[in-house]
Amino acid sequence: MSTKHILTVSDVNKYIKDLVSKDIILSGLWVKGEISNFKNHFSGHFYFTLKDEKAVLKCVMFRSHAALLPFVPEDGMKMLVRGYVSIFERDGQYQLYVEEMQPDGIGALYVAFERLKNKLQQEGLFDEARKRKLPYMPGSIGVITSSTGAVIRDIINILSRRFYNVNIKVYPVQVQGEGAAAQIAAGIRRLNSLANVDVIIIARGGGSLEELWAFNEEIVARSIYESKIPVISAVGHETDFTIADFVADVRASTPSAAAELVMPERTLVENRLDSLKMRLRNAAVQRTAMDRMKLKRLSESVSFKQPFNKVYQERMHLDIQKRYLHRALATLNAVYRSKLATLAAGLDALSPLNSLARGYSIVRLIKDDTLVKSIAVVQTGDRLEIHMTDGRVECVVEDIRGDEGP
Repeated sequence: MSTKHILTVSDVNKYIKDLVSKDIILSGLWVKGEISNFKNHFSGHFYFTLKDEKAVLKCVMFRSHAALLPFVPEDGMKMLVRGYVSIFERDGQYQLYVEEMQPDGIGALYVAFERLKNKLQQEGLFDEARKRKLPYMPGSIGVITSSTGAVIRDIINILSRRFYNVNIKVYPVQVQGEGAAAQIAAGIRRLNSLANVDVIIIARGGGSLEELWAFNEEIVARSIYESKIPVISAVGHETDFTIADFVADVRASTPSAAAELVMPERTLVENRLDSLKMRLRNAAVQRTAMDRMKLKRLSESVSFKQPFNKVYQERMHLDIQKRYLHRALATLNAVYRSKLATLAAGLDALSPLNSLARGYSIVRLIKDDTLVKSIAVVQTGDRLEIHMTDGRVECVVEDIRGDEGP
């Protein structure tokens, strides 16, 4: 065995890698399959496998290409990927190095549209409850659109035809291509900061999904949501729908329809004013007639013809009530006088002075001024004070005898 034909593992892997790299088909091909085992690495690289009913193919998409995708792949998505096949020398495995990716059957922009739509809907940006009514006759209308397109001319023509002397403030922006979304969002924020318009129209003519994509950007959707001024979205044709349409307070099918929505026709307003003037005049005439009838009834009433009659009636009633009051007071006075006499008689009967008048007396010890009720509190030699009906007597106790009974 010749040693010059013995190769290392690295040599073999490198040799196979060189062979694969020289293959024209494997150097640039499109592959269709379903994503599985998808991993979004912290480095920004995508690692996954493409599979069909019979086989799997390992794939990697480096950050430089992955960052350009308008969506993030997920397991189960059917994709068309473009790239080249090469050998990872360390592991001796071949894999597809993906440079471009798009959904199989639908465009990548449509996938991004649906993903952003679902995200914003879950956050409540599309809720009908937060949407505001448009002012009936705005004093000033802000229009965010291209200054050179037919859209702004149509809006100005329709507004001028519907109502004379319309105040329109145009904020010119780029409506497609790179940087368009940022300009549109800046225009909405600028008109809000100036606060010199009553309603905002963002408008663009029809086009493909790619051409209308600026109005599907998240920055535009959030600026509409944060606007304190009502916003009308008038992008594309009637069949075109953008994220801006869902977030806006009102969606107009076309820019021309937006101009018709935001400002009523002058003739309709004048007819409405004439109708209101007629109703006001009729109401005034009817009210005057009713007030005249009411005044006539009042002028023919007794109160109007004899205004003092009620006063005289009340005076008579007052005199009657006064007599009733005097009688009641006299009766009550007699009752209270009788009660007072009865109470005075009872009090007089209980008076100790009456008892003294009948021959009784009150005896007190002079030394401590206590009332003598029993011989038990008196001793021989004590000085007593005896109260009688006409004076008092002081004496000295010489003898004490108890009641011995019969």
